[in-house]
Amino acid sequence: MLFARSQRTKQGFTLVELLVVIAIIGILIALLLPAVQAAREAARRSQCTNNLKQLGVALQNYHDIFRSLPTRQGGTSCTAPYMNGNCTRASGFIALLPFVEQQAAYDRIKVGGAGAAPLGPATNILWIGWQVQTPGYLCPSDTRAEPQPIANSQFGENNYAFSQGDTITQNGMSTDNRGLFPFMQTVTFSRITDGLSNTIAMSERLRVNFGFGSSPNGSVKYGAATPGFITGTFPQANPGQCLAVANGAYYSNPSQVNGLFGTMWCDGPVRRCGFTTVLPPNSPSCVSSDNNGNYSGSGIISPTSNHPAGVNGMMADGSVRFVNESINSGNLSWQEVAGGPSPYGVWGAMGSKAGGEGGQFMSTK
Repeated sequence: MLFARSQRTKQGFTLVELLVVIAIIGILIALLLPAVQAAREAARRSQCTNNLKQLGVALQNYHDIFRSLPTRQGGTSCTAPYMNGNCTRASGFIALLPFVEQQAAYDRIKVGGAGAAPLGPATNILWIGWQVQTPGYLCPSDTRAEPQPIANSQFGENNYAFSQGDTITQNGMSTDNRGLFPFMQTVTFSRITDGLSNTIAMSERLRVNFGFGSSPNGSVKYGAATPGFITGTFPQANPGQCLAVANGAYYSNPSQVNGLFGTMWCDGPVRRCGFTTVLPPNSPSCVSSDNNGNYSGSGIISPTSNHPAGVNGMMADGSVRFVNESINSGNLSWQEVAGGPSPYGVWGAMGSKAGGEGGQFMSTK
């Protein structure tokens, strides 16, 4: 009897089935990646919020001891060759070191040495005391490489900035601006008559250091425009004109833009560690001077970040809020004021410490 041998045919995927599987995998990846990226950014934003909360605690503790907030820029006088004093360029971040668990770094600066006087040399001179990186001074959402100061012979860096309020005119040298951190002067809590919870103290800005025409991508989040048409009456007479230097999210003429923020944590000039509450977050910045800190010039320095749609802001009571880039900024064609309510809406009111706005406009949306 003959038995027929059964034959089994090996079957694989057809081309159509394979393409369907690949398409499904692609769709799943497309759905998953944004979720993963969003989760990572949420974690980074949370860390940034925590950094600002710690700085808020530091400011509170500093005020408890010294009965005032630190100045944005101050320090000791100096003469050439600028190693015998910090040339009144010391930033407020130096004063806060003992309050952010960096007592050893502060003691090193206080003693001086390595050719420098106590409290260090000019803060734009590379010195061992300035080659310190405080982790809490950096926002993890910033895509700039994290500095390695000692290994690479560079300054430590900072993403956070001190509020100059809605003062524009000569805010680099103003000793009585409407914010909380003027030049060479301190502010007490008693002077914040609008309320600590209604007045912004610190926010953030993306770190960058480039010369004219060398912006990494031309984004208005980086650097500040110093266009030729800026005069002594601009931008303080009509801040809205600063918007004209940009075309959407990018500067119109990168050759008129340079960037100085956050790459010398110890240096106190406003362009290195300050911000204004005039144009909303992630708006262009404009200055009337292109020098190393806008010393005698006027400027609008908008806070910026890589967080979606806004920046973190820390109020004078230490609380942290997210400030949306669509926040009300009032009438930007109005000239700045020296007293009274800010003309720049909710955002300007948040920056003025004694504008009389109180809590009536205190929404960051």
